[in-house]
Amino acid sequence: MINKRYKKVVVGGTFDKFHYGHRKLLETAFQLGDFVEIGVTSDSFGGLKGDIDPCKVRMQNLSKFFKDYDNFHLCKLEDKYGPSIYEEDFDAIVVTEETEPTAIEINEIRKKKSMKPLDIVVVSFVLADDNIPISSTRIRNGEIDKKGNLLD
Repeated sequence: MINKRYKKVVVGGTFDKFHYGHRKLLETAFQLGDFVEIGVTSDSFGGLKGDIDPCKVRMQNLSKFFKDYDNFHLCKLEDKYGPSIYEEDFDAIVVTEETEPTAIEINEIRKKKSMKPLDIVVVSFVLADDNIPISSTRIRNGEIDKKGNLLD
């Protein structure tokens, strides 16, 4: 097992149609952090992505998946920054290649507030069988399943 390098790690997302890409992102956060704050986009903020499951359902799915863990907290995200720009005690943020620019913005905001910048850990996408990243949109469109298998 990887030795944890951080006391408190933050990670966020919509986590709709919980898939293998989400698993990799969150498992990385748990490998790196003693405690993980998981931000889940609210219905109003996440709804900007289209037809997604309600926030309550997405949070329940995460709680079920991580039922054997006791070192995390779920919170609703009303914007793309969440608690990362208010709580000083985060050490790192775990993001995908797609959301790395937001992590950079978060660090700029933290610096302006005289908060220490977060280490940014970038997790690569999990590719489906067609070598295109697994995404909730592709799952909703019926192209792939949650493991990245192509559907007919």
